[in-house]
Amino acid sequence: MKQGNWKGHLALGLAYTIFGINLVTSKDIANADAVTPIALFTMRAVGATALFWLISLFLPKEKVPARDMGKIVIASVLGLFIPQFTFLKAVTMATPIDIGVVGTLSPIFTLFIAYFALKEPITLKKIGGVLLSLCGILFLIYNSVHAHNDVEATTPAGYALLVANGLSFSAYLGIFRPLIQKYKVITFMKWMFLSALLISLPLSAGKLMLTDFSVITTEVWLEIGFLILFATFVCYFLIPFGQKSIRPTIVSMYAYLQPIIAAIFSIWTGMDSLTWQKILAIIFVFGGVALVNRSRAAQS
Repeated sequence: MKQGNWKGHLALGLAYTIFGINLVTSKDIANADAVTPIALFTMRAVGATALFWLISLFLPKEKVPARDMGKIVIASVLGLFIPQFTFLKAVTMATPIDIGVVGTLSPIFTLFIAYFALKEPITLKKIGGVLLSLCGILFLIYNSVHAHNDVEATTPAGYALLVANGLSFSAYLGIFRPLIQKYKVITFMKWMFLSALLISLPLSAGKLMLTDFSVITTEVWLEIGFLILFATFVCYFLIPFGQKSIRPTIVSMYAYLQPIIAAIFSIWTGMDSLTWQKILAIIFVFGGVALVNRSRAAQS
């Protein structure tokens, strides 16, 4: 690992830890059925846009030329609007286990997209690491399925949304790393979220006006606050920070942390228990990430 790369790994580990907790809290928000997915996305975008722009007022200004602004708009569609909206929508029609299963495809998508877009070599260590982590997650999910047979079935539309989520975010990771490296994180993300907000407003304005905010419970408001502040603002600050020094395939593999963190969070809150299967899955996942990180291509 290059000197300084540890900061990128720490940022990504923290971001995907928050995402893992968000898998649980977002399901609670969806079950409350008080805010539609597109309205919730706009609420996320408003909060994050305001925070990124507020912070930018206290930092040196960084000019973004028009040619790059167009790229940032496309990046916001692939990296923010489509992934966040499809996730929030899929949560309403998919089981957490199926979300985890389809989520394991993201590093595989990124591996091939980065190969074609950035000429990032596909090495045996990378393939082995991705497969090792994949085995760990599928093993965890397999045991979860047999431990919980009373879950509702995921709809075909739910599966389609989850695949679109993975493909879109993988394309963002695999294509836009050079653009992310060009600008400071705050500069990049303030324009990303502003673009995503403007894209979502025509679709969400009517839903927001029809939302009865008075019926939302305090618990759900706290979960929405966590979604906006931590799972949006903090995470989307940390991920571009990590992308500056970590190759796209490794960045995407941190997605494997999400079901593990969700399981740990469930154990901590008393909704689940620690088993040898979960411990083995964690070892597999971290072993796979370490193997990919040792790939020569990952060092460039």
